[in-house]
Amino acid sequence: MSYFFIILIGYLIGTSNMATYLAALKKVDLRAGGSGNPGASNAMILMGWKSGILVGVHDIGKAVAAVLLAEYLFPETALAGIVAGVACVFGHMFPFYLKFRGGKGFASYLGMALALHWKFALVLLLAVVLITLVTDYIVLGTMTTVISFPVYCAVTQSMIAALILCAASLVIIYKHRSNLVRICHGTEIGLRSAHKGEHRVHK
Repeated sequence: MSYFFIILIGYLIGTSNMATYLAALKKVDLRAGGSGNPGASNAMILMGWKSGILVGVHDIGKAVAAVLLAEYLFPETALAGIVAGVACVFGHMFPFYLKFRGGKGFASYLGMALALHWKFALVLLLAVVLITLVTDYIVLGTMTTVISFPVYCAVTQSMIAALILCAASLVIIYKHRSNLVRICHGTEIGLRSAHKGEHRVHK
């Protein structure tokens, strides 16, 4: 029964979507431009760097909160933090009030990693920044993170922990498939283009 409440808490926290809140205030249609996704990278593309950073911090923070809250409320439950973190990522990707069409989950996944293994997560964050600066595409850093973290947990924690994480990793990879295809075709919107405000779309 404890896992039911852990999943419920993680999922509900994950459904909070700052990109949607800001888009409503700024009257920006997140579905009509960029990647069409209500997440941090598309918020940055359509609403600017400040909005993108705010959304990213929120999405990271809610996953940290979900993990720490689950570990605090259920200290005797094995892997409570990982289960809550994965549930939070799924809540971000599939919020019930947005017809289960949410963000792509990377920022929340990174937040979960920070709460679970902060030192390794900081290494991943540095890798994401470097990869993004070199390639101009966040998605390549995303792939690095969601593949590396389960492998790290399999080695340092347990295979069960890694398998739970893989559930979120596989869905995130699937949700980014269109970005990967656009990179191959040379049509993906890079962050440097987003910074110039070339792809903002308003209602």
